[in-house]
Amino acid sequence: MSTTSPQSLAVFTSGGDAPGMNACIRAVVRTARMHQLNVVGIRRGYEGMIDGDTVFLDERSVSNIIQRGGTMLKTARSARFMTDQGLDSAAAVLRNLNVSGVVAIGGDGTFKGARAFTSRFPEFRFIGIPGTIDNDISGTDFTLGFDTALNTVVEAIDKIRDTAASHDRCFFIEVMGRDSGCIALWSGLAGGAEEILLPERNTNVDDLVALLRKGSSLGKSSSIVIVAEGEQSGGAAEVAAAVRARLPHVDTKVTVLGHVQRGGSPTVADRILGAKFGTWAVEALLQNVHGAMVGVRDGKKCFIPFEHAVKSSEPLDPELYRINRILAT
Repeated sequence: MSTTSPQSLAVFTSGGDAPGMNACIRAVVRTARMHQLNVVGIRRGYEGMIDGDTVFLDERSVSNIIQRGGTMLKTARSARFMTDQGLDSAAAVLRNLNVSGVVAIGGDGTFKGARAFTSRFPEFRFIGIPGTIDNDISGTDFTLGFDTALNTVVEAIDKIRDTAASHDRCFFIEVMGRDSGCIALWSGLAGGAEEILLPERNTNVDDLVALLRKGSSLGKSSSIVIVAEGEQSGGAAEVAAAVRARLPHVDTKVTVLGHVQRGGSPTVADRILGAKFGTWAVEALLQNVHGAMVGVRDGKKCFIPFEHAVKSSEPLDPELYRINRILAT
């Protein structure tokens, strides 16, 4: 082990939970142990780092977790961590544990916390892993949990379409995505939605009404409209009410999928992504690569500096939206 390698390595999950986090924790621990590193698990993210809520992990500690959703290390958001007192307390905890390398699994807020911490205490080296169902972190094609969330949403769309067709109804299905419409766009295309409403695009109710009228004239008896929760007019209930006012004869229903999108056993894609990210993160620290997030571009490993990952989100692919408009006719 080189002199630049961490004496002990810590791993934690922060922010919203995402399927595949446990598979990633497993990969971090087992890769680190193969390199004879001690591994400290930090519970409850930055809150646990401040409070010293830690547990030593070995190969057996992460047995039988690869198939579980959520995160075995728990997660939380921490306002205290962005204060000088919170940062100082967290640093003291890591020093007492002889930790110099940290794997941070989370999203934008997690990486902002890592930047703040390492700016104050540069002796600690952080490597980030993008764990968020929103797939909205710049620099990586996919984030941990996105594929599982998509499959959960599409399964719900398929079931709702059955009842929509049976009753000649128009369903407005709200999915997660306060700032990013990635889940809405991908699931809408995969689920055959008539329209997809996104935070990144202005919603024109008149255009939506015209689209639904056109579908009706072509013989459609039911419709599915996917609405990202951050859609600019206020979400599925507000859009449905506006459509109902213009098309009072249409039987409209609203379904908000909510936090069901975060749960469940991770898909094969997320298990493999977790294995890759966890392994790559530990190997990066061993090679003295830090201050960055590990990602995947065109199937290949890449590293994105924290300052880039937190400044912008990954833009939506306009081609997916264009294709859906063609296929929804």
